[in-house]
Amino acid sequence: MYSHNSLYPAINIPIPNGHASQMQEKQKSNPIFLDVTPARTPYMKPTSPNAIEPLRNNLVNPRANRDIVYENIKPVFTILRIMGVLPITRVAPGKNEFQIASPSMLYSIFVYFSMVGYVLYLSLNKVQILRTSEGKFEEAVIEYLFTVYLFPMIVVPVIWYETRKIAGVLNEWHNFETAYRHLSNRILPITLYKKALLIAIIIPVLSTTSVIITHVTMVHFKPMQLIPYVFLEILTYILGGYWFLLCETLSVCANVLAEDFHQALRNIGPAKKVSDYRALWLRLSKIARDTGIANCYTFTFVSLYLFLIITLSIYGLLSQISEGFGIKDIGLALTACCSILLLFFICDEAHYASHNVRTNFQKKLLMVELSWMNTDAQTEVNMFLRATEMNPSQISLGGFFDVNRTLFKSLMATMVTYLVVLLQFQISIPDESQNQMVEEESVSNSSIFTEAISSTTTTTAITTILTTLAKKKRKH
Repeated sequence: MYSHNSLYPAINIPIPNGHASQMQEKQKSNPIFLDVTPARTPYMKPTSPNAIEPLRNNLVNPRANRDIVYENIKPVFTILRIMGVLPITRVAPGKNEFQIASPSMLYSIFVYFSMVGYVLYLSLNKVQILRTSEGKFEEAVIEYLFTVYLFPMIVVPVIWYETRKIAGVLNEWHNFETAYRHLSNRILPITLYKKALLIAIIIPVLSTTSVIITHVTMVHFKPMQLIPYVFLEILTYILGGYWFLLCETLSVCANVLAEDFHQALRNIGPAKKVSDYRALWLRLSKIARDTGIANCYTFTFVSLYLFLIITLSIYGLLSQISEGFGIKDIGLALTACCSILLLFFICDEAHYASHNVRTNFQKKLLMVELSWMNTDAQTEVNMFLRATEMNPSQISLGGFFDVNRTLFKSLMATMVTYLVVLLQFQISIPDESQNQMVEEESVSNSSIFTEAISSTTTTTAITTILTTLAKKKRKH
């Protein structure tokens, strides 16, 4: 019998415990104390306010009933759906579809054709470029620039075409979350909701401000003419924010998976555990590739559009650099800087996501100590390492090109080449002052030539008269 218990130290009532009949008598005389103090709950960091599924009783509910990735990126998706760009239908949490006859698609068609009709109406009253004495060449560049600003209207039907594939990628994310929850018994720790909310608020404000500054400094504008330009500017930069969040989600999941795998190998190392993590990594690698495929034509167009905007803006700045910077150059400089930053972030985030999905895992696998593992576990680790080599995780836009820092460098180098050619072409064209000087020189030369001819004619006439008079005198 026990005479003491750690839970009830003040109670002297003996607690019957029972003894096995085969125990010897002297063993019964020695009391055995059983500490039934409940294990202390392990310390856990407080949950992030961005977490979609909160902790309950210090334990994570294994049944997450919402799509974590979609809920984290939801503010940006909401902006895109309000603009009629991304008509995704949410049948249920984790189940996204694209339906042509859905209310989202009908709303998107209404918004798009309303905007197209508004642009056609405003085309009758084109924006008037501020005319200065600097020359017509820069003004022509600015006119082209304001026409190019309307090009993103083309990208909206392209996004409609790719919405089905985007919905498929979101469904793959839900399957990945389910597999991760079954493997680790916790939800996927993604905390990007606050970033997505800031992007959804800041980008419309900054885009509207940029359009107003551009129109004030370069054109005579009416307030009603700003609406399509503001709409298209917000669309361009919100697509950049959407791409940033997709790549950031890939990076976060790759880092979490690599850390979990490293901890699992340090504690327990059965072959099945390695096999499960390999299968989960293959899912993540497929999502990385499908992200590029699902947004192939959209971001191919965005990249080329930004390249054109950057080239025209910098060309407009450099074309009149000898005259000094004026008020027009403020809008051109702002447009060039914003476009360069957006193109850089698109390339850099994709590069960073691909690096985390593949290179980080290879580092974790190469640092694994195989000496204490059994043969099956060593084989699984080697197969995992081979899988990372054979399955490319680069984000490629449909096979046209990989989105990484090399792409940004190539576009900038090509832009510099075009700028040099255009500037050389501009230098070879004489300006108005040179034309005026040439005309004055030609007029003066022609007057001199006319005077010379007239003087020669007069001299010839006088000579003829004198010769005739001399002949007459000789006859007489």
